[in-house]
Amino acid sequence: MGWDAWARRTEVEPSLYAADLSRLGAEIEALVGAGARVFHFDVGDGRFIPEITIGPVVLASISPLVHGFGAVLDCHLMVAEPERHFEAVARAGGDSVTFHVEACDDPPRAIAHARSLGLDVGVSCKPETRVEDAVAAAVGADLVLCMSIEPGYSGQEFQPEAFERIARLRDSLPAEVRVQVDGGVNVETIAGARAAGADLLVAGSAVFWRDDPAAAYRDLVERARGVEP
Repeated sequence: MGWDAWARRTEVEPSLYAADLSRLGAEIEALVGAGARVFHFDVGDGRFIPEITIGPVVLASISPLVHGFGAVLDCHLMVAEPERHFEAVARAGGDSVTFHVEACDDPPRAIAHARSLGLDVGVSCKPETRVEDAVAAAVGADLVLCMSIEPGYSGQEFQPEAFERIARLRDSLPAEVRVQVDGGVNVETIAGARAAGADLLVAGSAVFWRDDPAAAYRDLVERARGVEP
């Protein structure tokens, strides 16, 4: 399996960090019914980012449900010393793990470690990190995540500078390496992010903070696919 099997040419990933956890199972089911195949799962440790978010315990509780629907879990570790958590993610049912280049001293070792656990793997970069550093760290990875906000809480506005960073990543990476964007992706920004070269588009509040998350998800998909390069 892997990203080629999981994701279409353009994939909108609902970010579970923004979900109503009291209704998480029902919201996942509704989004799968709307066409979602990949769910984004953010982990924050209170060190790399100020917030402490959901972690492997929640991941283990929902992974059988997500996998039962034929979907996968894309886990984004906003944590210090990310390699320490790869095994827990794999045991809990994560399918892919993304770590921050700013938190990792040896990206090739981390990528190899993730693969040894059966995980696909990505590299993420914060807005102030040089694109060239992310590209160098991503050798052997499946994706590069371009943060369009400061990693942390949901609901932040998309930083316009991210469009140019996405385009530079797409131009600099091998064709088989996907470009992901996370932060402020909504009805106003998703088409521009897709046109710039992002094919994995993470949306949290733009999906889950709407009256009908499934309808909001379908709207985002239509807007993104309407500008496929």
